[in-house]
Amino acid sequence: MRGEGFRGLTLSELLTIKQVEKLFSEGRRIDERGFLEFREIEIGTNVIEKAFGSARVSLGDTVVVAGVNFELDTPFPDSPDKGILIVEGEVLPTASFGAEAGPPNEYEIELSRVVDRGIRESEMLPLEDYVIKRGEIVYKIFLDFNIINDDGNLIDAANLAAVAALATAKMPDINYVKEHIDEINNINIKEIPKVDVKIRDLPVAVTLGLKNNKFIVDPIFAEEIAVESLITITHTNKGELCSIQLLKGSLTFEQVFEAINIAYEKNIELRSILERNGIKVI
Repeated sequence: MRGEGFRGLTLSELLTIKQVEKLFSEGRRIDERGFLEFREIEIGTNVIEKAFGSARVSLGDTVVVAGVNFELDTPFPDSPDKGILIVEGEVLPTASFGAEAGPPNEYEIELSRVVDRGIRESEMLPLEDYVIKRGEIVYKIFLDFNIINDDGNLIDAANLAAVAALATAKMPDINYVKEHIDEINNINIKEIPKVDVKIRDLPVAVTLGLKNNKFIVDPIFAEEIAVESLITITHTNKGELCSIQLLKGSLTFEQVFEAINIAYEKNIELRSILERNGIKVI
């Protein structure tokens, strides 16, 4: 988990963490939110002109942009009847004082995997419907997201951006591609007719921190460092669990179920924000 080797902390951040810990002991948060209250959330879609789909999410001062692209490729040998989904995230060097350019670090890898797992395990994308010629040609879907500004809770922000980008994306019409397969390639694929991306679900992630036996949602960066434990729980449209990731520390059996119940309630809240922005399963 970052803060434990992810990057060095500035003096200002260290002082803020001390202040956060003091306020926690008083039952308060540094930004005066309730323990189970999210920061203000803003969602915009179709923000990248050249992408098949895109979204920008602001979660307080944390900002994430996600984009979707399609290519033709050969399916994996063990899944000849399914398209390919690649999810990758990056914290841009300008996102925080400690972020650096170069290969993804351990936290960025974990961030990508948690977002990927929620989408994959919920079966948001019916990958069997992205096959053009079984065993030979399928759609390869790239879902990339960039952290523009880092003030904590990157997973929830990245999840919202990724889901919004996919749910509002337009894909190359697969029937058209099948009929003109000898004419279509990865250079002209953006020029063919497009249709709505097929989705089955909208997985929503909720990250909780535990401090002094009390849970908080949507931790800012300083709170992520100060809490004893962090866990991300992702639910489907029907309220079913599709992924759980313990990011830091440990939880008792009772605490895990308390976290699941809180995440379920906050999942409903976040889903209503997505729907107000026209992002839903049709």
